[in-house]
Amino acid sequence: MNNKRRSFLKNFALGAGVLAVDLPAFAISDDEMHRSAIAQNRATNFNMSGYAAPKLEKVRTAFIGVGNRGSGAVSRMSHIKEVEIVAICDHRAERVTRAQKTLEKAGLPKAKEYTSEEGWKQLCQSNDIDLVYICTPWSMHTPMAVYAMQNGKHAVTEVPAAVTLDECWQLVETSEKTKKHCMMLENCCYDFFELMTLNMAQQGVLGELVHAEGAYIHDLLNMNFEKNSYDQMWRLEENAKRNGNLYPTHGLGPIAQCLNINRGDKMDHLVAMSTNDFQMHDLAVKKASEDAFYNKYTSKKFRGNMNTSIIRTNKGKTIMLQHDVTSPRPYSRIHILSGTKGYAQKYPEPGKIAFGHGWVKEEEIKELEAKYTPPIVKHIGELAKK
Repeated sequence: MNNKRRSFLKNFALGAGVLAVDLPAFAISDDEMHRSAIAQNRATNFNMSGYAAPKLEKVRTAFIGVGNRGSGAVSRMSHIKEVEIVAICDHRAERVTRAQKTLEKAGLPKAKEYTSEEGWKQLCQSNDIDLVYICTPWSMHTPMAVYAMQNGKHAVTEVPAAVTLDECWQLVETSEKTKKHCMMLENCCYDFFELMTLNMAQQGVLGELVHAEGAYIHDLLNMNFEKNSYDQMWRLEENAKRNGNLYPTHGLGPIAQCLNINRGDKMDHLVAMSTNDFQMHDLAVKKASEDAFYNKYTSKKFRGNMNTSIIRTNKGKTIMLQHDVTSPRPYSRIHILSGTKGYAQKYPEPGKIAFGHGWVKEEEIKELEAKYTPPIVKHIGELAKK
């Protein structure tokens, strides 16, 4: 662990806190000192930004966790000719069998199987794997990604990649130390309207972006309480362990790219507020009256229905994020970009554009799509839809 860098950032944060309450700022020096300290820190640490590992003609890929998300991931990757699926791991053998049938249907050879509780470690230690694809409960994402990189594998993980700040540092520092890529698979960054509006933002069509909004609003109330939806009810447990926005990146990822976060700007200040829980505890009580299995959940305090977070960036832009997985509402990621020349919004669908008080007409939207749809979407968009 690189405690030097962490200590510097911790001291910086403490100093910023001192300034916020208008006490003597003895922990903060002038800007030049900060720039010097940051430069010195960077000089002593390899940074993965801009780094590209040697090209692989075939990517020998292994999957850990082939339940809800993992089974779909195996199916999607089976269509990519440069991918060779060589190993599948799940502690439930029937899921591995299901994934093998997916490979068979695609005309691909059978993958090596790992089914014990520690099978994922054996998989990471194997010498015939290039990439480990992680689709397990959230709490295992960081430990598995770190272990994969320590054993010479690139790692990709479903969201969220980490659930604590310390885990974020573990991922960064292990990737830097091993020079293995570690990617959080935030698929919403690649949705077609999001990519088009990213291109428009980068081309200056919307002017200077001043505000953006994103969300994950998805009614999962009943699913979270279903016994067979998530192993050991892990997702319901996550909603009882922490309050706040537990799943921010679906909404945040696309707009962070548009705002050049970590590419010229950075998040500077956050304020968040949650409602009370108005549904999860009540459902736990109702379920317990019908099935004693749910008795243990009646004493838990669940996160609030809606969390709203407001973020200000270093350059004075603002971001609003929302998270609600219990209220009976239509699915939404919001996706709003507000600039000095124009405005983009998706949800309710379809995506819309405005350069004034009214929305542009459908034929103008088509013209914008033709002009600003990125080459990658034009190249593989139809295949992706299939």
